[in-house]
Amino acid sequence: MIKGNQLYEGKAKVVYETDNPDELLVYFKDDATAGNGAKHGTIDGKGVINNKISAFFFKQLKDRGVKSHFIETVSAREMLVKKLDMIKLEIIVRNIVAGSLVKRLGLPEGTPLAVPVIEYDYKSDELGDPMLNRWHIMALNLATIDEMNQIEHMSLATNTIMRGILKAKNVDLIDFKLEFGRFNGEVLLADEISPDNCRFWDTETHEKLDKDRFRQDLGGVEEAYQEILNRLTM
Repeated sequence: MIKGNQLYEGKAKVVYETDNPDELLVYFKDDATAGNGAKHGTIDGKGVINNKISAFFFKQLKDRGVKSHFIETVSAREMLVKKLDMIKLEIIVRNIVAGSLVKRLGLPEGTPLAVPVIEYDYKSDELGDPMLNRWHIMALNLATIDEMNQIEHMSLATNTIMRGILKAKNVDLIDFKLEFGRFNGEVLLADEISPDNCRFWDTETHEKLDKDRFRQDLGGVEEAYQEILNRLTM
């Protein structure tokens, strides 16, 4: 694999071409943002930790039938992935009330939901990633009904698998964000799975072990990220 030109730099990752037109190299940064980019900072070692955690979950999901863009890790901060035609949606799966759901539903943080809830956000920085429903998605031609059914099935399967893995490590999966793309006509899981886009709470103490520590100025951010990696790989 030969690293090529930079294609894209986002808030948390840099994406490069490779000598294979069907593969990309993803570099995980230590940069951190919150509030749609309003808050900026650095979480020391975050890129290395998120690369390892994402690779761990992608491997576990593959073993249980959920396919992703992940091919292999190539360095502490880099992973090789399949080049996808990205679907411009963020899929949020919620198990317990937290974040924006507290205000929208008027329920206390930590309230368990009777069933997992799936939400769609339109990936648009200009519009602030507004929430969509299936009718919006069809009207905008972002995904077909069949693709949406696949996305929901894979999202719920991912939720079940991750909750089981994390529960055994004394961690509750509160909610998380997923992205998907197309590869040769097949819908695959993409992006990353890490404390950047998941809410992880200690099962017994309810201590937050994710990016909320950065968002809410709780301190101990680096330690929380490392704790999740330690629990998953111990």
